[in-house]
Amino acid sequence: MTTRVLLLGGTAEARELAAALVDRPDTIVVSSLAGRVADPRLPVGEVRIGGFGGPAGLARWLDTHRIDVLVDATHPYAARMRSSAVRAAGETGVPYLRLERPGWTEGPGDRWHRVPDLDAAAELVPRLGRRAFVTTGRQGLAAFLHLTGAHLLVRVVDEPTIPLPENVTVLRDRGPYRVTAERELLTAHRIDVLVSKDSGGTYTMAKLDAARDLGLPVVLVDRPAPVALPATVTEVAAALAWLETAPPRR
Repeated sequence: MTTRVLLLGGTAEARELAAALVDRPDTIVVSSLAGRVADPRLPVGEVRIGGFGGPAGLARWLDTHRIDVLVDATHPYAARMRSSAVRAAGETGVPYLRLERPGWTEGPGDRWHRVPDLDAAAELVPRLGRRAFVTTGRQGLAAFLHLTGAHLLVRVVDEPTIPLPENVTVLRDRGPYRVTAERELLTAHRIDVLVSKDSGGTYTMAKLDAARDLGLPVVLVDRPAPVALPATVTEVAAALAWLETAPPRR
């Protein structure tokens, strides 16, 4: 019997899971990417790019393509997609699994300031420094543009589509990053405060290590409030194990 899996991806964990499933003779996996990055890292196997049209559109897609299992491995901050996936899975009776890497943990020497959202992060920045390295993504950049009294070095994958003031320098790059290079970047730009989301994982963790080495404060934006989910795992191996015993579609 063949199991048809829809894998909501865009993360390193999603690509790893797709690679583990694609050659299984009893599994058909389709990876879905939101399409917010112009040149995304594509997983192996079949890929679709773009939205579904909310929970109702996703439910129709699950039915039309006879999906047996829905694995949501989207970014920890993709709260809207996660909500749509849970609702669509519930409406169609498709078993749902959330694969989400753990957040980062503060250690000795870290100077972290946790805040609930981007607006709170922007409010805190001027109290901690005047040259900020902002790594919260292109879509949330507008929250920081009123900080005319500080210089902002913003790292993004794609060029911002909104007008930027003169105090903003754009650095286009994507991980994974190395601690040595991150430390050199912070030093070269005379950064005195780092702004990040609590993305977790190893791809972008080097900036936190570099900030610790340099004694810099970090403004860390917390993840969206957790919601009740049918099933959640934090590692690809656990997701594979869950798929072996996933309940049938109702």
